[in-house]
Amino acid sequence: MPLIFPASPRSRYVAIFAAALVSLAASAVPAVAQSYSTAKLADGFDYPVGKPDGAGYYIFRGFSPNGHLGEDWNGSGGGDSDEGDPVYSIAHGVVVFSEDYKKGWGNVVIVRHAYREQNGQIAFVDSLYGHLKVRSVSPGQQITRGQIVGTIGCGPYRMYAAHLHFEIRKDLRVGMTRELYPRSYETYHVPKQFMDLRRSLRFEDRTVRVPINTFRRSNPNRMTTDEVEIPQLTTTGATVRPVLPEELGVIIEEETQAEKATPEKSKSLFDAIIEKLSNPQ
Repeated sequence: MPLIFPASPRSRYVAIFAAALVSLAASAVPAVAQSYSTAKLADGFDYPVGKPDGAGYYIFRGFSPNGHLGEDWNGSGGGDSDEGDPVYSIAHGVVVFSEDYKKGWGNVVIVRHAYREQNGQIAFVDSLYGHLKVRSVSPGQQITRGQIVGTIGCGPYRMYAAHLHFEIRKDLRVGMTRELYPRSYETYHVPKQFMDLRRSLRFEDRTVRVPINTFRRSNPNRMTTDEVEIPQLTTTGATVRPVLPEELGVIIEEETQAEKATPEKSKSLFDAIIEKLSNPQ
């Protein structure tokens, strides 16, 4: 539908200006509202196998920055003796990922947890359970501490000896795109260390709001560009000013005169421009 502007010059210019602002706002990238779910506030963190204290299991391979970003938990029997054993959620939370991701991962479940830090603030972490034989939970499901999320497997196409690959993330954006984020303590907790410090937390019996849909395909805080060639700058002493229409130049010159700078004599630059354009000489 075409725009119809008022007949009077002043009203017409105001309408054109307003229409331009509306068009600019419409072309802007829309803001993405944050999504939320709810979960019970964690009252402590247990181990993901041999609940609650990891009985019958040990850490075969630990966490190392820029290397192995989690812990591999194995059954004491060795080999595939722990295949099919239950894997438990380490705390109350909400499932934010449950999928057969393949690509060396196989079945993966990620649970988001809310807990209260010692300073009183509520914080969030993601716990990841990888190489599962089966998954027992689905995205959006609210689960409790010690609830089964799946069973120990050997990864896709039985790539590994049976074990649980387990991670705890500080950064809620990571999801399955680990390559986009720092492979360090900035992004990850050392899992057993994190749990040992929070085995028992104050029981509050409350549900809190938890952000979801935070995983990103790319990291908005990390941008790479081609090298930019900067021209050599020289000082000439001359000031370069933009070229203005003659009418606007006259208005700006008039409005910046000292005698017109008092409140009772000056008018807004916008009104002056509209008046000048409405009554061209």
